[in-house]
Amino acid sequence: MNLLILDDEPIFVEQMEMIISTNFPNWNLHMAYSGTDALQLLDDQTKAHQPINLALVDIKLLGRSGLEVAEIMKRENPLIDIVIISAFQEFEYARHSIKLKAIDYLVKPVLEIELLNLLNAYIVENPQHNISSNLVNGAIHIIKERFDEPLKLASVADELFVNPQYLSRIFSEETGIPFSEYLLRYRVKMAKYLLVKEKEWSMDHIASSTGFNSQHYFCKVFKKFMMVSPARYRQQQLVK
Repeated sequence: MNLLILDDEPIFVEQMEMIISTNFPNWNLHMAYSGTDALQLLDDQTKAHQPINLALVDIKLLGRSGLEVAEIMKRENPLIDIVIISAFQEFEYARHSIKLKAIDYLVKPVLEIELLNLLNAYIVENPQHNISSNLVNGAIHIIKERFDEPLKLASVADELFVNPQYLSRIFSEETGIPFSEYLLRYRVKMAKYLLVKEKEWSMDHIASSTGFNSQHYFCKVFKKFMMVSPARYRQQQLVK
């Protein structure tokens, strides 16, 4: 898990770092005190194939506002999750945060219990970010690199030199879901990204680009997880 704290108040950053590192010792924390530094760090981590997963962004920064920086972050890395933090309580900021698809909005002074509740809820929704096992991390890396291929648990286990049954058990224990479901969820996540980014792509092209062997199966799986069809999801996102 790579987490970025962006705030121009060093004391606040230190406090957040202490709380998070104490409760989530396996996470990699990155600190930035300006929008420029944060965007450079984001780029460096992406090039190193260790992208930032979650960013805690203060609205009020010197120079670029935190909201502007967050917009650029989402544009450069659509899979990053954003939490907006600010002393401002006006509804307009919260509404803008929602438009950014921020996962939450916290008001300073941030209470430790509120921050931990938010981060624990995030891990429940994204269990892959709290994995410490090299074996499971290896399997997840293969999924993310080759989700568009016809991946099977057995072939992934062969690559990792382990028994398929053992990998299946460990994967389920650490992520909370079976390998096959994790793969489907990741394919749907990437399909959501492509449906909006590649507006001209057909459903068949989206399906084949995300590892589904047919448009029909893609639509069936997508609707199961998202409760709407891919076409409807694209329509809803493009009118926002």
